Amino acid sequence: MTASGQDSAHGYGHGHGRGFDCDVLVIGGGIVGLSTAYALTRAAPGTRVMVLEKEPGPARHQTGRNSGVIHSGIYYRPGSLKARFAVRGAAEMVKFCAEYGIAHKVTGKLIVATGRDELPRLHALVQRGRENGIPVRELGPAQIEEYEPQVRGLAAIRVGTTGVCDFGAVAAQLGAASGADIQYGEEAAAIDRRGWGVAVRTASGAVIRARVLVNCAGLQCDRIARLAGDEPRMRIVPFRGEYYELTRPELVRGLVYPVPDPAFPFLGVHLTRGIEGSVHVGPNAVPALAREGYSWSAVRPRDMAETLAWPGSWRIARRHWRYGAGELHRSLSRRAFATAVRRLLPAVTEDDLRPAPAGVRAQAVLRDGTLADDFLIREGPRTVHVLNAPSPAATAALPIGREVARRALTALTGGNLARAGR
Repeated sequence: MTASGQDSAHGYGHGHGRGFDCDVLVIGGGIVGLSTAYALTRAAPGTRVMVLEKEPGPARHQTGRNSGVIHSGIYYRPGSLKARFAVRGAAEMVKFCAEYGIAHKVTGKLIVATGRDELPRLHALVQRGRENGIPVRELGPAQIEEYEPQVRGLAAIRVGTTGVCDFGAVAAQLGAASGADIQYGEEAAAIDRRGWGVAVRTASGAVIRARVLVNCAGLQCDRIARLAGDEPRMRIVPFRGEYYELTRPELVRGLVYPVPDPAFPFLGVHLTRGIEGSVHVGPNAVPALAREGYSWSAVRPRDMAETLAWPGSWRIARRHWRYGAGELHRSLSRRAFATAVRRLLPAVTEDDLRPAPAGVRAQAVLRDGTLADDFLIREGPRTVHVLNAPSPAATAALPIGREVARRALTALTGGNLARAGR
């Protein structure tokens, strides 16, 4: 137990004789936390699950502030959690939306090469898609225009399993269907882990005792891990993704992506026709000045200090400063952003871009400056921590939830813990 976790929580963790408030306490009411609660009650009916969410409702951060794309899984390394869970999760997400009447559409998408230097990467994606079991069709310039008359490129691939949905509505439905006790407006302030279980004190002063703690806190997940006494060996470095909305949505029929740079976990500025018919353009990726910093004016000194104190942040900056400078330029200049979009969509002008709400990606960065490129789930005594779950975590939420629930139930039934508090 770290001194900070033990000292801050000291004095309220001795009441195990009084019983538990729940079997599993999930911190975080985004789509991964609520999917975990849903999976827990389905895998082990009768398990008492509580969810703590500091916001007044579900899906207020990454889940509710993304492009709404159900990803196919084509980008991710074969055999990785991202590849396995995205491919499986995409099909399950469509089925879940259909079952509960949640707005969704399987549109397919184009990944378009606009320069000759991108062609080898495009061909590599075709191979990766096939390895991941995803149907992929290769297109020439004329075939691109059949799908997207205004898009120009040297070659493209069409991925038929990509779609769009309302992930906020999915998260809310997962919470309702889970039967869990969901406490909104309750922020975990201190965590005390003992031999019998875990006690969490909230900012309002409530104390919740659980046998197992699951950390799905997204942008705050590394802090929650440290409060619990586990060193996560990573830090969340927030990257803001800024979007524009097309004032002429008729320019785009569906989803159009550039060929991504494999050196980065970001997919580049893409065009997304949402379920409501509007077309979003973005996101770029710029360092945010706060973990929940959705604009340049949102600055939190504590968040900035933690980012700057982490050695990995400086290593990223040294390694990728040129890429970052380009992203920064496009953030500060609508003209530069429009120029980038015109590589895919030549008809776009600066006046066609109207600012839309931004999102912040919770990117795990390791001490050596590596950007974690797969989902990262780690365990401690009576704890399970989801430490890297950016895109495509919303797409993959159902398989992720089952995996986290499996680990939590293993902790719940293992050794002395299963007998504690009886």
